[in-house]
Amino acid sequence: MLALGPADRSYVYCVPSDLRKGFDGLCGLVRSGMNRDPLSGDIRVLVNRRQTYIQLLVRDCSRFALCYRRLESGTFALPVTGTPDWTQVVCLLEGASLKSVRYRWRNTLPVAARG
Repeated sequence: MLALGPADRSYVYCVPSDLRKGFDGLCGLVRSGMNRDPLSGDIRVLVNRRQTYIQLLVRDCSRFALCYRRLESGTFALPVTGTPDWTQVVCLLEGASLKSVRYRWRNTLPVAARG
């Protein structure tokens, strides 16, 4: 099972890439195209040319994992920056449009102060 959380850093490679590559090809793409170390443990998000497929390249303690996601209709909305926060990655994986996402400030009071 692959468990990702808000503490994990993620990088989106916005240039369309060939998702038929294996681990070695994608690690080379991360090194040359993103100028990042694939062994750092960060999440790498790659998309195909039509933006209908998305792929995650994740490295944990001693192994790599590839995760694919495909949309039946529509395209993935890529973030403007190459380093999205966790909520943007979750919206991206769910196929939501990042332009329509609104962040609201949530104020929660401690249980004793509620009354």
